[in-house]
Formats: sequence, structure tokens, C-alpha cells
Amino acid sequence: MRHLTQLHSGDDFPPSSEALEYPSGLLAVGGDLSAKRLLGAYRRGIFPWYEEPQPVLWWTPNPRSVLFPGNLRVSRSLRRTLRRDHFRLAVDQRFPQVMAACAELRGDGLGTWIGSDMIGAYCDLHAIGHAHSIEVYDGEGALVGGLYGIALGRVFFGESMFSRVSDASKVAMVGLVDILRRGGFRLIDCQVESAHLNSLGACNISRAEFEGLLDEFADVPHDQSVWTLPDTCGELS
Repeated sequence: MRHLTQLHSGDDFPPSSEALEYPSGLLAVGGDLSAKRLLGAYRRGIFPWYEEPQPVLWWTPNPRSVLFPGNLRVSRSLRRTLRRDHFRLAVDQRFPQVMAACAELRGDGLGTWIGSDMIGAYCDLHAIGHAHSIEVYDGEGALVGGLYGIALGRVFFGESMFSRVSDASKVAMVGLVDILRRGGFRLIDCQVESAHLNSLGACNISRAEFEGLLDEFADVPHDQSVWTLPDTCGELS
């Protein structure tokens, strides 16, 4: 029987092969959310997911949901939304607000995992250039959709997205993929399979294949200047 590893200060993560089969992918408990710890975790395909004030839980699912940027599926209705050009776009302008919106708008009750400690930790990663947000605004200037995640080399680790109006989170995804294509990114980590992500072109791969892709692309630098978008979504259609 596998036992869950307890992390103490300075401890490294155990091999992913030691992750539990149930709950699927649970690898370790404890440790902190320092930038060093988080970046080291993502480099190995590990991410935190827990409810504060409980100890941090670290996960590495198998299989892994991923989206290859070239496989993004844009439906006819989404193309119509883009062509209507009703949304304004921005990058990294309201990162904390995007995280807060992702936390508060999940109607399934799962939003509590984005607590104040998580928001503070990822804002620290944003401050040093590793965490990014895509923001979608309506014609009144209100934030109506967006997403955030971590960029390491040529890999983007998607964390969460939100939408206050129809298609706003999908427009954010189109904007993200536009950036990633220009930056030569090879992979978007979607963590765990969902019908919504599958509709956009995500698929499952094995944990071993995922870790191989990280070894190949997560240490290859990308041009930071790609983190820009056109002012309105019509230019993405």
C-alpha cells in the first residue's frame, strides 16, 4: 500500500510513481506555497489543490489533460462571437481580480480551493513574470471573463478560467493560444479532463508522456514580449 508523503521545510517531492491511485494523483501533503516550491513543482508536473486552512495537497494526475495549441477547436458560434468584436482584451492588467473571479464564480462549490494564500502565492509568481492572466472586458469596461496560469519555458500550465457572460472564457482561451503560438509554446496543461476543455480540443495523455514533454520544452526560454493581445477580439477571428 502506498503512503502519502509528508513534506517538511526543504523536502523535495517524491517520484510521481508514488502518487496514490485513489484519490487519483495525490502525491504529497504539506510544505509551503513559496515561489521556489511552486516553480519546482510545476516543472515536475505537480500542482497544489486544497481547501484552506487545511495543509497543502500536491497532485500529479494520470492521465493528464492537455491542449496542444495547434489543436484548439473554435466552433462556428465562437467565430461569430469573435467577429462581432464586442469584447476588449488585455494581458496581465488585473491578475488578482482574475484569480478572485475564478474563486467566486464556480457554481459547483469547488471555488474554495482558490483561497487567500493561493492568491497571494500566485500574485508573487505574477510579479516575477511566471504567472499570467488573460482578461476579457465588455463594452462598458467591466471584467466579464478571463483565465490565469503559469508559464515555464514553452509550456503553459492553465489553472482556472471564469465567464460572466456567454463565450467570455472561450474568447480568453483563443487569446491565450494566439500568444502561445507566437511564442512557440508546445503545450497547455489542463490538469484534469473536463467536457468544457475537451470541447476546445483538449485530450488525455499518460503522466509519463506529459513528464517527457516537460523535460523537452519546460526549460526552453520563450520571448516575454509575446504577452500582448490586440485591443479587441475581432482581430483574433
